[in-house]
Amino acid sequence: MKTAIYNHFHPEEKPFVDRVLEWIDRSALQHELKRTDFLDPRQAQILAMLANRYPDVGIRLDGGCDDAERVRALIAPDYRHLDDEPMGIAVLEARASGSTYQDLDHGDFLGALLGLGIKRDRIGDIHVHDTFAHVLVTDEIADYLNVHLRQVHRLNVLTDVIPLGKLQTVASKLEEISLTVASMRLDGIASDVYRVSRSKIVDPIRAGRCRVNWKTEENPAEPLKEGDVVSFKGLGRFKVLEVDGVTKKGRIRVKIGKFI
Repeated sequence: MKTAIYNHFHPEEKPFVDRVLEWIDRSALQHELKRTDFLDPRQAQILAMLANRYPDVGIRLDGGCDDAERVRALIAPDYRHLDDEPMGIAVLEARASGSTYQDLDHGDFLGALLGLGIKRDRIGDIHVHDTFAHVLVTDEIADYLNVHLRQVHRLNVLTDVIPLGKLQTVASKLEEISLTVASMRLDGIASDVYRVSRSKIVDPIRAGRCRVNWKTEENPAEPLKEGDVVSFKGLGRFKVLEVDGVTKKGRIRVKIGKFI
């Protein structure tokens, strides 16, 4: 049975599929409640797909705010009312300890947290404002971070754990790029977005360093569609915002949003 399930997923996803199947089995057979760490959108999708195969198991996904990218999951027997169960999500607020504040970004805060030995799956979305940041974390590590996070990049910070209701979110910022392309091939669009030759974009795709909608994509010719989110290790990510018809010369007009 597992072999048939594996056929629906990329080989690198097999260990996570095994973990999900174990969580589901324990909920279905032993009536356990499982609260996961934070999942990325692809992992959440895999969990939902597999849970749908088991009518006696229910799940709840929550990242602490509407439209959260990273979410925790509750997995339990279907008779259990999950809306009343705590998700175990805390908000860590970080502010500059002095009067000055330099520009910091998502990567600066993530790097500082990982530098304290925190695993990536304990960290949810990171909302960086002009003078502070709100970081969603599992409540198990909130007090530890409140004591130990004292520097982000070169900036000294002071922290506090605040109620989830005081979370201030930040919408993703996109730099819009208008392109005309011969086709919707992944390699062609990515080379235009990152302004590198197509030959230089093909190698990282084939090496497994590209993800489309958080799923590894190794085919340079894979067609993209409106709404797809593409990421390359070391290059950042972009979203296909709009596919807007064809020019007189037969090229496709595409609007891209590059995450900044």
